[in-house]
Amino acid sequence: MEEQTKICGNIYNHCISLKLRYYQLYGKSLSKYQLQKHLTKLKKLPKYSFWNKVGSQAIQDITDRIERGYTAFFKNCKKKTKTRKVSPPSFKNVRGYSSFTLKQAGYSFNSDNDVRIGRETYKYFKSRETKGEIKTVTVKRDKVGDWFIFVTCRTENNTKEISKTGKTAGFDFGCMTFLTASDETKIQSPLFMKKAHVKLAQASRSLSRKKRGSNNRKKAKIVGARIHRKIANQRRDWHFKTAHSLLKDYDILCFEDLNLKGIAKLHGKKIGDMGFGEFVSILSYLALIGGKEIRFIDRWFPSTKLCSICEYKNEDLTKRDRTWECPECGTFHDRDINAAVNIHSNAMNFSEGASSDRRESISSDKFRQLSLVA
Repeated sequence: MEEQTKICGNIYNHCISLKLRYYQLYGKSLSKYQLQKHLTKLKKLPKYSFWNKVGSQAIQDITDRIERGYTAFFKNCKKKTKTRKVSPPSFKNVRGYSSFTLKQAGYSFNSDNDVRIGRETYKYFKSRETKGEIKTVTVKRDKVGDWFIFVTCRTENNTKEISKTGKTAGFDFGCMTFLTASDETKIQSPLFMKKAHVKLAQASRSLSRKKRGSNNRKKAKIVGARIHRKIANQRRDWHFKTAHSLLKDYDILCFEDLNLKGIAKLHGKKIGDMGFGEFVSILSYLALIGGKEIRFIDRWFPSTKLCSICEYKNEDLTKRDRTWECPECGTFHDRDINAAVNIHSNAMNFSEGASSDRRESISSDKFRQLSLVA
């Protein structure tokens, strides 16, 4: 699989070069169908005969990836308000190219946890049984060097209704507390990266002492990558468990549509350690298949400064003020609980159409994939 992945990286860079050169000469862009026809002709030449070691559908998927990249880039260019930066597809380091995808052919799953990819057969650890019709099989290598197989299946019914409780709540995300609910429930983040800070520092120092290009440096990089992978797996596991717990307790969950990149610039890597963006994506997907609802309010709504009793707006409130007293009604507020109450009340008065559109816009493809560790 190592050789096939490198060949795919070579083909990817060749396609990018072709598209750029063709646009310079003719002012037009090559479509993915033109690229596929051209690659088919090139495979017959002695110079490119080694491309035949990769399945034809894997090569087709490379052109699909490039097409999706350019489509996303031009779609972002047309937007008046750009929420994120989208760059066009560019050249990649062949050694850093880490995956290829097969569709209808080029693979077969046998008994005893055997999978045939191309002409080779591999043993793998099956994390769960496949259900439904297999649509794609993606082979991917992580930074540690371990190989994974991601199987995407089409099933007739993927919904698992969760029993209704009739409860609704608003949730405020903060740097001190991961989530504060409007019913005064507080959830603290384990901060897995902070706990592994000493190990990460030791691995980083060890890597910096190794000579560039040496085998010892490669081994030191793997040590650091393995620590980061464990942190990511721990955080993801905690996100899923927390999401399941919240969906069991509430039918409607309300959040703010936050600018996480801006918050990270102000508060540093702790925001990344919490992983709120990934948590919301997981929660939205589980709510979609569980029959629950996630609502979002506008990020510019002054949930923190607004009094939840009399709606007085406290303009003098600073980030250091964890509690404050309303000068109008005299109510004493906890900063986070007051914000959660305001988020809840605003979201429940919000139009259901806006919240459902936001919920459906979150992609759930990566959570529908079945991971099988090679």
